[in-house]
Amino acid sequence: MPILGYIVTALAAYLLGSIPTGFVVARARGVDIRTVGSGNIGATNVFRSLGTPAGVFVLLADAAKGLVAVEVLAPLLGSCFYPVAGPLAREWFRVVAGICAILGHNYTCWLHFRGGKGIATSAGALLALVPWSLLIILAVWVIVFLVTRYVSLASMLAAFVLPFATWLTGRSLVLISVTAGMAVLAIYKHKPNIRRLLNGTENRISFRKKAAGDRPALPA
Repeated sequence: MPILGYIVTALAAYLLGSIPTGFVVARARGVDIRTVGSGNIGATNVFRSLGTPAGVFVLLADAAKGLVAVEVLAPLLGSCFYPVAGPLAREWFRVVAGICAILGHNYTCWLHFRGGKGIATSAGALLALVPWSLLIILAVWVIVFLVTRYVSLASMLAAFVLPFATWLTGRSLVLISVTAGMAVLAIYKHKPNIRRLLNGTENRISFRKKAAGDRPALPA
């Protein structure tokens, strides 16, 4: 039964994570988010293409997918399939749920397995799994973003720091390994941004107010 429980948890978390929030919100506005800006369905592209309210909603909804997968789905399904699970087994149920929710967001079955970069969904999962590590990498993200105004660079450097933050906060080898894998996946999903950063064509977030005739900047 434990193996079946892990399989069901993985599938349920994947389906939760695969809900393409950015795509749905943009469609409600008559826009195919895949055809504007960077073509990414994540919160950054929604924010810069559709505005702050839509971007904030997508950011919070995508983060909620990771949080709910770990804090709700994993305990619920774990208790159903493995009621006598010890601490290590319960931790693995949570880890499996978090990873699969992120994979669902990044490779959603509803959009031909093309999705977002998983940063917000990862943040939701990390809030449940390693909250102090998340606090550290959020600080890194904010500092890098304020200095460079590159969302992509801030996200990649925060991802790079994640396993070290998990180690520094005294978490288990399981969580250190898992967060290292999450970091690699997050950086891998930023390949187009890395190319644009190297070419000097990556877009920055601008804090200035647009003049009436200004065209909106393309998203990172």
